[in-house]
Amino acid sequence: MRRRAFLAAASLAAYGGVPTRAAKVVRLFKTPDGFPNAMEASAEGVWVGEQTTDIAYLLDWKTGKVKRKIATESSNTSGMAFGGGFLWMAANGFALGRSKKSTDHPTGAILKVDPKTGNTVAEWPIPNGGGGVHGLEYVDGHLWMASHRFTRLAKVDVRDGKFQPVHDIPVTLGRSHGLAWVAPNALWCMFSSDRVIQKLDATDGRILEVITLGKDDPDPHGMCIHKGHLYYCDAGIAPPGVPNDSPAAGYVCRID
Repeated sequence: MRRRAFLAAASLAAYGGVPTRAAKVVRLFKTPDGFPNAMEASAEGVWVGEQTTDIAYLLDWKTGKVKRKIATESSNTSGMAFGGGFLWMAANGFALGRSKKSTDHPTGAILKVDPKTGNTVAEWPIPNGGGGVHGLEYVDGHLWMASHRFTRLAKVDVRDGKFQPVHDIPVTLGRSHGLAWVAPNALWCMFSSDRVIQKLDATDGRILEVITLGKDDPDPHGMCIHKGHLYYCDAGIAPPGVPNDSPAAGYVCRID
């Protein structure tokens, strides 16, 4: 207990008194293809985007049973959102672990996808010359995006066919990944390399709360929130597209 108290005090000091706690992670189930790198909550179940096949699966929250399976035109899928009646897929560049297709997006793109057919309704290249894009979150007609080229999270208006950046907030760590919205005005952001999840004020990026993952916890990639719990997935892949040797590769996990 003394060691835990010491670590908690050290974490508080590192974040200037911001509430900080260690995650308690529970492994739930493996995804069908075993390379999940994107997640999103919905009323029907949890959407998972597979990084190598670029298939989007709708899975049962408790068992992982497949409720729907759709092939998409995403490539190297590394983020997804669900809202406004559509899936939003983050194509993170060239395909990984499969043959190339004419529909792949070598410089990165955001795809608006029909969640029943997998057809691409619209797509937009990543602004300012492209680059990797990971976390996505849909909030009231806007997409929040985590892009690696910029140390910021961008809010983009996607109503009426637009793709117009309207706001952004700074981040203090690299490799921002999964995002999860917390009403009325905050975002959880996963920083995969640092194994840290920060709750950020959506107005100015101020750090409100911090959750830390241990070195033996599953490797963090995509993330979502459901009934007050954060969920994340271990893609089994590490930069630059090599196996991460994680014992939990392919698993969906819950943070209690």
